[in-house]
Amino acid sequence: MNILEIFEPTPTGYATEKDDNSAEKLSDLRKTKLTLKQLDRLRIMNDVRKLEHEQKLETVRTQYKAPAAQAPMM
Repeated sequence: MNILEIFEPTPTGYATEKDDNSAEKLSDLRKTKLTLKQLDRLRIMNDVRKLEHEQKLETVRTQYKAPAAQAPMM
């Protein structure tokens, strides 16, 4: 969890409260399979994270880029 997630609402594409987070039981012997809906949500979450990462890199680039060279004053 990010510290920003505490103050900002969860953006679309991330996990929601209605997701099934039930624990596995010992009687559940079969391997769980991902549905197409779950795979689609994973793809969307990956796309959202990639976009956010690129935006974060862009802001860091603008913050730490070298200042423009100034012409000497006469």
